[in-house]
Amino acid sequence: MIASATTSRLLGITMGCPVGIGPEIVLRFLSDLDPAASYQPVVLGDLGVMRRAAASLDLACRIEPWRPGESVAPGTVAVYPVSDLDPADCHWGAPNGRTGQAMARAIEEAVRLIGEGVLAGMVTCPITKTALKAAGYAYPGHTEMLAALTGSDDFAMMLAGDRLRVTLVTIHCALARVPAALSVAAVERLIAITRLSLRRDFGLAAPRLAVAGVNPHAGEAGMFGDEEERFIAPAVARASERGWSVTGPLPPDTVFVKAAAGAYDAVVCMYHDQGLIPFKLLHFEDGVNVTLGLPIVRTSVDHGTAYDIAGRGLASPASLAAAYRLAATIVANRERFDRGEGRDGA
Repeated sequence: MIASATTSRLLGITMGCPVGIGPEIVLRFLSDLDPAASYQPVVLGDLGVMRRAAASLDLACRIEPWRPGESVAPGTVAVYPVSDLDPADCHWGAPNGRTGQAMARAIEEAVRLIGEGVLAGMVTCPITKTALKAAGYAYPGHTEMLAALTGSDDFAMMLAGDRLRVTLVTIHCALARVPAALSVAAVERLIAITRLSLRRDFGLAAPRLAVAGVNPHAGEAGMFGDEEERFIAPAVARASERGWSVTGPLPPDTVFVKAAAGAYDAVVCMYHDQGLIPFKLLHFEDGVNVTLGLPIVRTSVDHGTAYDIAGRGLASPASLAAAYRLAATIVANRERFDRGEGRDGA
């Protein structure tokens, strides 16, 4: 059972892959975190791996075990142990079934502790799908695993930054298969999920959404494709009939410029790279992945395990810092929304 509300002042950070950059960015981020932050962090991971990372990177950290019910001691990195790997067998950039099991356990335990009200939400560091599979998990990634663990059927991915937010109708789908994956229902569904998140999670009473076309010039009245007329325009019309501020289908080559300039609060995109290329151009260092539609708060770094630089002291914690700040903001916004505040314009 997932808690619908919590008074916890703790946020969980999953360590991610033990041999990727997760342990490093966690330690670098926590070394600069304000002790007076509104939510205190608890790392779900491996004590030995975290201590090995601190030693190899010459980071002065007090890494201590933590258990539910305990407070987080000032000046310490509190780690809830979910695995007991032998650091000598953990080689940077070389994931395996054991490291996959460890990163999966961190995710499972974070969801459990949120459900019990121990944690207010979770921030995830990067994992690798191959190690997840090697550990016996069939999920293609974080999002699907979290949806299964929370019993969520209606979920979506948002990439969020200070200048641009995008959501995706299709995600990990070959470009050639995108047109067949589009439907009025799929576009309308994502408009609704995106709008609710902007209201509940981001505190926007009357969000303004743009919906991108899928073809050049948004199809140019059917000259370059008819997906806009068949699927996107009807979904936008249905949303508009509900009194929502939704505009589209708009030409993909201009909509992101307008959104980044402040004309829209989010862009509903038709496929993966349509949204992620402009987003990462603006927010490569500080972008945040937010899973919409879950009963829990989950944000994530917007980058991978970076095995090529793991253990070398080169990884930036900027995306983790942004993800942590956004998770804290979403928790607070949800508490206000669930109390009935900011619901005008439903």
